[in-house]
Amino acid sequence: MTKKNSNKKQPKTRSNSNKVENQIKELKTQLKEEEDKYLRLFAEFENYKKRTTKERIDLFKTAGQEVISSLLPVLDDFSRAIRESKKMKNSIDFVGLELIFNKFNDILKTNGLLDLEVNKGDFFDSELHEAISQIKTDKKQSGKIIDIIEKGYKLGDKIIRFPKVVVGQ
Repeated sequence: MTKKNSNKKQPKTRSNSNKVENQIKELKTQLKEEEDKYLRLFAEFENYKKRTTKERIDLFKTAGQEVISSLLPVLDDFSRAIRESKKMKNSIDFVGLELIFNKFNDILKTNGLLDLEVNKGDFFDSELHEAISQIKTDKKQSGKIIDIIEKGYKLGDKIIRFPKVVVGQ
């Protein structure tokens, strides 16, 4: 009798062990799925943090762009006024105007405004210059900047106003 009882118990333990093994396998696959979800969520959150940080930095860099762009015509007027005042007989009376211009220019420079260096005789580059007109010239001046009508400026790495030039043809 003992042999029969032992035979009956063995299949039950085997089926129980199979059930337990299957449960363990299921739990392991569920654990791997949850770990994968967690890693993906964590990576997505890290990407979000990096993206928002970059956007915030870009916003701070260009936050003053509209204000500075609207002040550029005032800067141009100042420079024209100083240039004309130096031609006058009583140019010493305009020293205060020059001091104000220098202070205004320095404030704009400390906020990231930079002049674009353009000289007469430089080759015209459509990526850096805006051609207002073309003048017929000799072959030596063809494709070169003949005159600079308006200065160009950049704020940080971004050009906010292209220099307006006359190009030889």
